Amino acid sequence: MSATRAIGIVLALAAAAAACRPAEPVPAAPPAGEVWLTEEQIRGGRLEIEPVGTRSLAVRLVTAGKVAFDEGRVGHVFSPVSGRVVDVAGKLGQRVRAGDALAVIESPDLASAWSDLLKARADRVAAAHEDTRQQNLFTHGAGSERDAEAARDNAAKAEAELGRAELRLKLLHASPEDKPTQSFVLRAPVAGEIVNRTATPGLEVQGMLASANVVQELFTVGELDPVWVWGDVYERDLARVHPGQKVGIASSADPERVIEGSIDYVGQALDPQTHTARLRCVVRNPDHRLKPEMFVTLSVELERRDGLAVPRAAVIKAGQRQTVFVEDGKAGDGRRRFLQRTVELADADDGWIGVTGGLKAGERVVVSGSILLSGGSD
Repeated sequence: MSATRAIGIVLALAAAAAACRPAEPVPAAPPAGEVWLTEEQIRGGRLEIEPVGTRSLAVRLVTAGKVAFDEGRVGHVFSPVSGRVVDVAGKLGQRVRAGDALAVIESPDLASAWSDLLKARADRVAAAHEDTRQQNLFTHGAGSERDAEAARDNAAKAEAELGRAELRLKLLHASPEDKPTQSFVLRAPVAGEIVNRTATPGLEVQGMLASANVVQELFTVGELDPVWVWGDVYERDLARVHPGQKVGIASSADPERVIEGSIDYVGQALDPQTHTARLRCVVRNPDHRLKPEMFVTLSVELERRDGLAVPRAAVIKAGQRQTVFVEDGKAGDGRRRFLQRTVELADADDGWIGVTGGLKAGERVVVSGSILLSGGSD
């Protein structure tokens, strides 16, 4: 027999033997809504399975809010005099103390006030001299009583005019003891940070005391720590909201970070259009993440309740259906069986969600990696 023929016979026998061997068993397919996994698959998918337990969860009221300055810690700076800005000392972002110079304005209003004061001082001196002279003349019979009374009245008028001139100067934030000048120094009314500035060298400004028109705000000085956060509460929820409750505040600029605050005021009157009352929170803001006029979301903790809860990652949401995977023993081939079960959920708090139906205490639920199972349960 040739070598080629012998090789052909061997290959034929091997093929026949392979055809006679029984085929490897194909794992049974789980029914819809179930997933069967081996221990190796569970480890490879990094699934975490924990029993359902009871947890204290906060019941929250969520509403829209807006950040504002603490009204006692902000100063909107206008010029009381008309004139031209010749120097700007305050810079955006600069911290200032109350009374620090922000800008210098050359003002004819201030020059006029000083002129009135100097004239009133001179008139008072002249009126006092005339009063003294007329009183002496009347005492010695050389003058009339009428002239003496007129001199006394004129002295009183001069004294009143001097008081008016001094008061006008004080209204312009100048002291009568200072040296006369037309340079008005605009100063910070409160301590804080300069958060807005429109004053520039050469800018013509209208004074608040000299103009009936809308005047320009030159600086805004305020403290950004703490700040106020205002929110609106509907009439139906007012009975559940009161000062002292904790509030979580989140902004679209940093949605993952929740800043804690507390309610310190609830409005006593409703808006006639929306039938909402305003609530105010005082919030520490050391890193200035919250900025005035920023829109935020307020989450008010109304109360805490004990109940069944699962981690948020355990819940799979598909449209209106909310499900979890529950471990339910083993399949016939030894694989661990997981059932996809619809649950009814309640309030969420700190990464946990309350469960009001569909689960019992002690049942083992996939709390991490459940989304990987949803594709295999159809």
